[in-house]
Amino acid sequence: MKTKFIIPVLAFLLLFSNANYASNPTINNDPEKDKVLISVLNYMLTRGHFVEKKLDDDFSVHVFNSFIDGLDPSKRYFTQKDIKAFSKYKYQIDNQLKESDITFYKMVYGKFLEKIKSAKEYYGSILKQPFNYTKKETIDLDYDKIPFAANENELIDFWRKQLKLQTIGKIQEQEELQNEKFKKDSSYSKKSFSELEKEARAEVMKSMEELYIRIEELEHRDWFSTFLNSVVGAFDPHTTYMDPRIKDRFDQDMSGKLEGIGARLQKKGIYTHVIELVSGGPAWKQGELEEGDIILKVAQADAEPLDIVGMRLDDAIKFIKGPKGTEVRLTVKKKLDGSTRVITIIRDVVQLDETFVKSSVVEKNGKKYGVIDLPKFYINFEDQNFRDSAKDMAKEIERLKDENVEGLLIDLRNNGGGSLKTAIEIAGLFIEEGPVVQVKYRGEKPVVKNDEDSKIQWKGSLVILVNELSASASEIFAAAMQDYNRAVIIGGNQTYGKGTVQNVLPINQFYPNYKKDLGFLKMTIQKFYRINGGSTQMEGVYSDIAIPNRYSYMKFGERDLDGALKWDMVPQAKYVQTNSYSNFSDVVNSSKERIASDPKFQLVNEYAKWLKKQQDDSTYSLNYKEYVQDLEDRDEYAKRFNSVFKFDSKLAFQSPKYELPLFEKNKDLKEERDKWHQYLAKDMYIAEALNVLSQLKLRVPLEIVKN
Repeated sequence: MKTKFIIPVLAFLLLFSNANYASNPTINNDPEKDKVLISVLNYMLTRGHFVEKKLDDDFSVHVFNSFIDGLDPSKRYFTQKDIKAFSKYKYQIDNQLKESDITFYKMVYGKFLEKIKSAKEYYGSILKQPFNYTKKETIDLDYDKIPFAANENELIDFWRKQLKLQTIGKIQEQEELQNEKFKKDSSYSKKSFSELEKEARAEVMKSMEELYIRIEELEHRDWFSTFLNSVVGAFDPHTTYMDPRIKDRFDQDMSGKLEGIGARLQKKGIYTHVIELVSGGPAWKQGELEEGDIILKVAQADAEPLDIVGMRLDDAIKFIKGPKGTEVRLTVKKKLDGSTRVITIIRDVVQLDETFVKSSVVEKNGKKYGVIDLPKFYINFEDQNFRDSAKDMAKEIERLKDENVEGLLIDLRNNGGGSLKTAIEIAGLFIEEGPVVQVKYRGEKPVVKNDEDSKIQWKGSLVILVNELSASASEIFAAAMQDYNRAVIIGGNQTYGKGTVQNVLPINQFYPNYKKDLGFLKMTIQKFYRINGGSTQMEGVYSDIAIPNRYSYMKFGERDLDGALKWDMVPQAKYVQTNSYSNFSDVVNSSKERIASDPKFQLVNEYAKWLKKQQDDSTYSLNYKEYVQDLEDRDEYAKRFNSVFKFDSKLAFQSPKYELPLFEKNKDLKEERDKWHQYLAKDMYIAEALNVLSQLKLRVPLEIVKN
């Protein structure tokens, strides 16, 4: 299957665009600030983190390995000689950190700057000449297993192999493309292999040059953040240092809103391109800015315009974003005709609609059901009056009640969590007042977090759809509904397993007289526990009904993270179960039998096993004929899975009535909803979840069973 060959090439590029490099030859731009950061982070972590961790030799080894891996994840820079030189500090980092000494960091960083310069020479020299495509050789891209190059020559050869793999992939793609064109038009003139090969190398060269432009844009603080995250990450995978700019993105992601023009931007070479307009945003409403346009200059109202060509993307965005009601003037090169014009936009609050709750109504066997998509547990910490997931969920349920639905299906697939507060409030919509989750600080007894509102927003049947990427707050909500016997949990075998609570703390709060912005620490301060006493950490929530999916055999989840906290238990909270359904076991068993005997789910299970095999196979042939043959063999085998997700439930999903007037004002919203409804109709997991929902029978009145 082609996927196997495309992913490594993309990863090859993206690894470096996400890493923290710097072109500034100065090893330490602000030594005082760096030492203050180390000192204050040390204080915060040792006193506030959930885990009481010793800064000892084991800690040093973790930071040593993590930092080097953070700089050189694909082992394209350092050699074994370099690692040996770094190793003199392998067991001393803990002692250095206690003294706010960053000698280890400076040594590795200094060497890395040298390696970056060498890298540009490597790829430039290698890509000048054609590769030997008949040579029998392979490359292994399992970077966790392969050793660092023994010497410089071996390192250069590994560069050669990686660049050759990229080039081979591009040649094969172009050959396949022109073969397809020739089938449609026999007069089409195909290029020779040598012509395709030359063009492929040129494309790879261009990609590398653009990559290193992005690398050189990054500054010392970007780079030092990688080291800090190696240090704080030694406590657990979810504890991270956030530069002030990263904190801004975090807040935006949590709230689902920002203030600006409502455009997604991307750096291509030295230019800032508009890649998408947010539907309903200021730029979308103004109507002149379009996807593909290039922003050349930015001016604040009547001020002189600032040239942003060549500016790093983060800095350019700072000038383009701004408070609601302010004016920004963009000098733009239009994609369509290449003309240059000035576009004036009044900034406003931009809501990222893909973040928010949405619902649909579907009729099955003469009865109506509501489907609610909850992509994350969002909240705006700075504006409590702004919409959040709990308020929106309550509204959506009321709207669906107006539609006379008889059951609710809540889709939590791929929901990575968010606000614990809103998770508790949403759980409270389906139960009387009572405990929802337990949280525990280091060395203290667990605290029970309750729903304190006796009102039940929805008393009807409830099914919750999850997968292996449902995490954190999703797991709290699903676990509570499972422990109360309030809902059927259906989907992946188990959810992600993130049972820890993080708090975002301004570092300056712990060093109040320091004038420079030190950023933020997202620190694990608590663990989640279900009301039945078990942690969601590592284990997640096991579905009442497990359905095979593409993730079934993949290695990911909290249990696969290095340094993840362990599963444990606390005493059970005092709660009563709602014995909501008279036929819970019968419905669950019926679904399990239906899934086990369904050919489409059997095929999904086979497909999942095959995907796991592909994931584990990290070796690629660099002989062109073998590469193509291997690709063809995989494509041929993959044909048996062509129909794996081809499904049509024949169900008609519709928007709730309240949305219909909105479509007249916003055609894009209608188009988005239509696409979603089509997707729902072809989703076999939604179909099976609706089967379960339609078969559940409520007890009347609902019984309360003592636990």
